[in-house]
Amino acid sequence: MRILIKGGRVVDPKNNIDKITDVYLDKGVISEIGDDINYELEGLELEIIDATGKIVVPGLIDMHCHLREPGFEYKETIETGTMSAAMGGFTSIACMPNTKPVVDNAAIITYIKEKAKEVGKVNVYPIGAITKGQKGEELAEIGEMKFAGVVAISEDGKTVKNPVLMRHALEYAGMFDTTVIAHCEDKDLVDGGSMNEGYMSTSLGLRGITRAAEEVVIARDILLSEVTNVGVHIAHVSTRGGVNLVRDAKKRGVKVTCETCPHYFTLTEEAVDGYNTNAKMNPPLRTEDDVKAICEGLADGTIDAIATDHAPHHIDEKNCEFAHAANGIVGFETAFGLSYTYLVKSGILSLNELIKKFTINPAKILGLGKGSLSEEAKADIMIFDADEEYEVHVDAFKSKAKNSPYDGFKLFGKVLYTIVRGKIIVSQGILL
Repeated sequence: MRILIKGGRVVDPKNNIDKITDVYLDKGVISEIGDDINYELEGLELEIIDATGKIVVPGLIDMHCHLREPGFEYKETIETGTMSAAMGGFTSIACMPNTKPVVDNAAIITYIKEKAKEVGKVNVYPIGAITKGQKGEELAEIGEMKFAGVVAISEDGKTVKNPVLMRHALEYAGMFDTTVIAHCEDKDLVDGGSMNEGYMSTSLGLRGITRAAEEVVIARDILLSEVTNVGVHIAHVSTRGGVNLVRDAKKRGVKVTCETCPHYFTLTEEAVDGYNTNAKMNPPLRTEDDVKAICEGLADGTIDAIATDHAPHHIDEKNCEFAHAANGIVGFETAFGLSYTYLVKSGILSLNELIKKFTINPAKILGLGKGSLSEEAKADIMIFDADEEYEVHVDAFKSKAKNSPYDGFKLFGKVLYTIVRGKIIVSQGILL
């Protein structure tokens, strides 16, 4: 299919483009960017998208999500997860390995890739486990998984408790040029807690989780990265101390990158009031000062990327006592609107800076070769409306799961079109 996107504001940080122009797509790639393009050739089908007053950017990349398949299809599937991702403007997503069975061998990696080709709406990139079965006892076959198609390794949902094992993981990852994504959580310091430790946890009578549970492991993994001279990527940073640790390490030249998630710069622990299980996540929501620190880290470049940590759960796993409820929220369909509203509209980031954190930065960290509107690049594109306010309706999500604290939020940055490899997946905000 040939597609001509007319008259939109095209923003592409990699190529320093920010102007009103046209984008022409042909045979699944970006064929031309220029003014007043006209390709209405007789006998050839051409879809024209009027993007006047809208913004055209590279398709978003989520480097941290959970699709739940195989094993937990009652929560989400590759099909429903990618439908949700497309509605959120994501054209490429990297899925974590904590499935059943765990993604720790070539057979499961191949299954995910083939299933994504069959039913997926967007590009899906598997992430392999660091240890076999995520048991923290023995390294998984990192080389085998790399050749099978993983873009990173992670123990997400768990921390590699043994520092010697984590050091070896970094060393092997360095040999195979594979990104290590660190979930930083000391379970001993968590000590059975279910929300951030502080006034709110005390007032609700819930066991709190000290921020040190996250920061101790961030510090450890930064030091291991420094001693091995192999890069490490810190997942879902949520505290001021965590931001400071990464910032200081970068100043020393350590090969560390990090991400945060929209809930860590839009919500605080106050959202838990009333025992709201849709505000229960891991790491937990923190304080207003931590939110401020996350915003500062995004603004000064300490935080490289914004990821969703899309974590779908069945309603029964959230409709229970707070301490027993599952951690996590769905994030695909709210991530960009929250980020645009709370970061760009508020002046914390420029649009260009925001798009970087959703495109070229995660692409570089994962080695995807994506995230731009370069000519001859795969035509992965998102078009959104920056001006019209819209309301979040959780019941309308395409995800199987509805566990989100953002129902009723009014946001800007509504996704209108998602184009994957030159095919329109979302048109005028409707999944095709």
